[in-house]
Amino acid sequence: MTMLRPAILLFILLSLITGGLYPLMTTALGQWWFEDQANGSLIIQNGENRGSRLIGQNFTDPRYFQGRPSATAESPYNPMASGGSNLAGSNPDLDKAVAERVAALRAANPQASREVPVELVTASASGLDYSLTPDAAAWQIPRVAAARQLTVEQVSQLVAEHTQKPLVSFIGMPVVNIVELNLALDALRKN
Repeated sequence: MTMLRPAILLFILLSLITGGLYPLMTTALGQWWFEDQANGSLIIQNGENRGSRLIGQNFTDPRYFQGRPSATAESPYNPMASGGSNLAGSNPDLDKAVAERVAALRAANPQASREVPVELVTASASGLDYSLTPDAAAWQIPRVAAARQLTVEQVSQLVAEHTQKPLVSFIGMPVVNIVELNLALDALRKN
């Protein structure tokens, strides 16, 4: 019994520290140092939640830029079922899906070059990507400009404004946040 008492006390102490104090401390520090990220990086417009800057959305309307395909379960860009398709590069189902996506994109973007950027036809590992490379966004500019009755230059300027460059060039590559870009297109139309 003399050995049991210190073990129980240590168990209770460690439970309080690791199950209570540590999570409260990390939550408080996260709210203090990274408030936006800790709260989901939400985009609030006119008091309405329009999504997150870090989770893609399923844009299918030709007036919007489309992101990478999503392979999440049940519905596209479902954050509760994040994951890729898990199809190997040698899988015929993947080849078929990519060929179908290429055909659909070429039909929807007849003004664009024949070479479709690979990221527009392949899903990411998470299925939640919110960004594209500037080249993949630029490939869609003619379609978006025509659908919105804007000039290619106006839409190109918006893409350039929403291109995020890494702090140091060798750490990453420039990306375009598709969710924010599409919201900027909507705001441009209202002005």
